[in-house]
Amino acid sequence: MTKRKQKTLVAGRTYYKQFNEEIRALVREGVTDFVIKECNGQRYLATALEGDLTFDIYGVPGQDLAAFMRGPKIRIRNNAQDGVGNTMDGGRIIIEGLAGDVIGYAMRGGEIFIKGDVGYRVGIHMKAYLDHQPKIVVGGKAGDFLGEYMAGGIILLLGMFSDKPDAPVAGRSLGTGMHGGVIYVRGEVPEHQLGPGLHAQPVDSEDLKVIGALVEDYARELKLDSKEIMSENFVKIRPFSHRPYGNLYVPC
Repeated sequence: MTKRKQKTLVAGRTYYKQFNEEIRALVREGVTDFVIKECNGQRYLATALEGDLTFDIYGVPGQDLAAFMRGPKIRIRNNAQDGVGNTMDGGRIIIEGLAGDVIGYAMRGGEIFIKGDVGYRVGIHMKAYLDHQPKIVVGGKAGDFLGEYMAGGIILLLGMFSDKPDAPVAGRSLGTGMHGGVIYVRGEVPEHQLGPGLHAQPVDSEDLKVIGALVEDYARELKLDSKEIMSENFVKIRPFSHRPYGNLYVPC
């Protein structure tokens, strides 16, 4: 069993490049568990890091947190900016607040759990890769183009923990161009919020097993009531074709 080694760092006003170089040097020295205090918008934290590492972040990290990451576990005890989990291959990110735009862009594995609302184009170009199945759970509501051009994986949108009570569960054009994967939504989705050609369908027993397991994991990480989350009905949105816009380029 690998011996754990912890290090606490204060980000403060340290320039992001310098701060990331310090983290990487510590990883090479065998540090496995990081506590980062006073995080103040430093970009690219944990980018391309691999293995059994943990990051406990206090404050707000900057853009592209955990891009290309493969393995570490990150907990953000506040909000997160844009681009979290960009093209990540594995690991887990827990965000205890809100998150910005383009979360999980082209991610190919791992999980991103967000307690609150997210911005635009979350889960765009997500894809399953080999035996990897990327997953995003959003506890609040989402902006426009959720799951746009999604090619694989799972997005679960709960709409529960939002500071926008009068907003719809998702913005316009949900799932536009998706050609793989599935989007689950707690409650109902107005038809006009969906991308062209898409329809919300009732979930079946197999879907509920997938949702239930994901909710248990999510609720445990964020200290929420899984039974309350599962007390509502769910719908699913799946692609109607693996080439939804093929006829725009090649006559069918």
